[in-house]
Amino acid sequence: MITKPRLRASLVALLLSTLAVPLASAASVELMHVHGLAYSPDGKQLTLPSHQGLAIYNGGHWSRAFGPAHDYMGFSVTRRAIYSSGHPAPGSKLVNPFGLLKSSDGGRSWQKLGLEGESDFHVLATSYDTTTVYVVNGQPNSRMSTAGLYYTADDGKNWRRAAAQGLTQSPTAIAVHPSNGKVMSAVTGNGLYLSSDGGERFQPVSQGVQVLSSTFSLDGKSLWFGSYHQEAQLSKLDLPTRKVESIRLPVTGQDAVSYIAQNPAKQREWAVATFKRNVYLSADEGKSWKQIAKDGQTLE
Repeated sequence: MITKPRLRASLVALLLSTLAVPLASAASVELMHVHGLAYSPDGKQLTLPSHQGLAIYNGGHWSRAFGPAHDYMGFSVTRRAIYSSGHPAPGSKLVNPFGLLKSSDGGRSWQKLGLEGESDFHVLATSYDTTTVYVVNGQPNSRMSTAGLYYTADDGKNWRRAAAQGLTQSPTAIAVHPSNGKVMSAVTGNGLYLSSDGGERFQPVSQGVQVLSSTFSLDGKSLWFGSYHQEAQLSKLDLPTRKVESIRLPVTGQDAVSYIAQNPAKQREWAVATFKRNVYLSADEGKSWKQIAKDGQTLE
């Protein structure tokens, strides 16, 4: 068994494919931590948020985004915006923690959506083509009376607590369907669960293995999830039939998939990041993989 890190958290990009986040040139980019994984909407950039800002993989090369190296947590991307939480960089005048933030310009600027100085959402997920944002709240705050699973469809103006019936543990990872904000998955120490009513009720999908991560495919037809049972595993759940297909994975040893992302522009292309800071790309839906980071050291 492997132990899931306590801190979890996918830049992604810009509203328009003609824009790009400025990058800081660097001879070597080290991934000290990985708090997410996401492609830009134009599919050209893969971004990994961490304790030290945003690491960008573009055209076979790694760089860091210009600007303060904020500690982004719960980093999640939609077609039109980035949502995140976390902590400001040392020396920043921003309030710690962030609460909920939104960027509509690919991370150049951030809009405060509330709970600044109150909450840091390590577990956060968005629906790619809707305005639905889910968070796991660890303690009461000014907009959430208790701990639990909450969601908003209006950028944090109103929050609703989901009953989460069927879950006996707090989720350590969540994912939201790209076009239906009521459909979501939750990962707990007991396995993988699905809800079709906004988190009110959950049904088990995979039990008996240690599930650690999940994401919906952008066409909404499948749910990909990473697990560990004697070795790292990656699986694809067909949502209409509930058939599970095993995906070839190069991860070895006491390691497993912590984040999964699909390229919106080339939907056969997938990326995975692991708990030991290995990052892999596949251009053929997992039939073959290319490693682009090893033990936190980026590879050109």
